[in-house]
Amino acid sequence: MDERIGTIRLRGLSVYGHHGILDFERRDGQTFVVDVLLEILVPSSDDISQTVDYSAVAGIVAGIVAGQPVNLIETLAMTIADRLATYPRIRRVEVTVHKPEAPIGVQFSDVSVSVEGASRE
Repeated sequence: MDERIGTIRLRGLSVYGHHGILDFERRDGQTFVVDVLLEILVPSSDDISQTVDYSAVAGIVAGIVAGQPVNLIETLAMTIADRLATYPRIRRVEVTVHKPEAPIGVQFSDVSVSVEGASRE
């Protein structure tokens, strides 16, 4: 039987982190919003162990965002994508990190960075 490819989307994962290049961003932190698209092998059975547990994926993302600070949201997005690309049954990952409180100096609705990664299998 041919393997089927499907997608899982997690949108709007809101996590507090201390990322940025400015001192106050590191000190005070801010909310980051992450969207994840996972291209997966669809399981042939109705067994959670045969698919990607999106609750576990959300936990991984939250742990990375709440964890070690980085300067750039590009780095944050790549760190998430690289970690998820090692997950069994994931073939491709797309991660978007939104920084709604970015210190831009003018009114804006959103700033985000998207990166893609492929499984290393």
